[in-house]
Amino acid sequence: MTERLAGKTALVTGAAQGIGKAIAARLAADGATVIVSDINAEGAEAAGGGGTPADISDPASVKALFAEIQALTGGIDILVNNASIVPFVAWDDVDLDHWRKIIDVNLTGTFIVSRAATDQMRAAGKAGRVISIASNSFFAGTPNMAAYVAAKGGVIGFTRALATELGKYNITANAVTPGLIESDGVKASPHNEAFGFVEMLQAMKGKGQPEHIADVVSFLASDDARWITGQTLNVDAGMVRH
Repeated sequence: MTERLAGKTALVTGAAQGIGKAIAARLAADGATVIVSDINAEGAEAAGGGGTPADISDPASVKALFAEIQALTGGIDILVNNASIVPFVAWDDVDLDHWRKIIDVNLTGTFIVSRAATDQMRAAGKAGRVISIASNSFFAGTPNMAAYVAAKGGVIGFTRALATELGKYNITANAVTPGLIESDGVKASPHNEAFGFVEMLQAMKGKGQPEHIADVVSFLASDDARWITGQTLNVDAGMVRH
């Protein structure tokens, strides 16, 4: 692709498959050293980039991950918060255990990793990038995903606050909100049945692909996006227009 990320180290969480795997491949193609992390150790290894396993909802696991990154590369420049659980649970079946599990991974996990990453960036005096994958379901209020929608809305709010806190260190924070993407996880879930309905709502027709998101993340990770922070970029073929 390009060499616009040459000399940079990027961490992509939840990168064993789907959107995360596509993001890791694109950042590597643009010259970055990419650390692929996922709770699925076997999948992370298959995706390349060192295949470093980590549970983002576990502070000890994240601490070990960043110690390894420091030892291997000298520290992180780019963080992509992609790891997520995408449920399909009707509202009447949402109990507190389900709610806590989704919030713990999708929102609290984003905080835990961002805390470690931005501390490492600032210790090295690096002008870093934090890019968090949220979801256009926050705008749409998608059914059967109440905890997920709430968590991803939290990620968007957290991104805005993080941008304010870290701007003085030349660290940007932005969110990307994909629409329905034809990823491995979606194809194996009830969400796969929604493509026809979603396409009717899109300004452009077709099925979203992981590479559509990866291309946008690569831009936000680059110096071309150095004056963009605190923003949420919706990438869904115009399904949601706001």
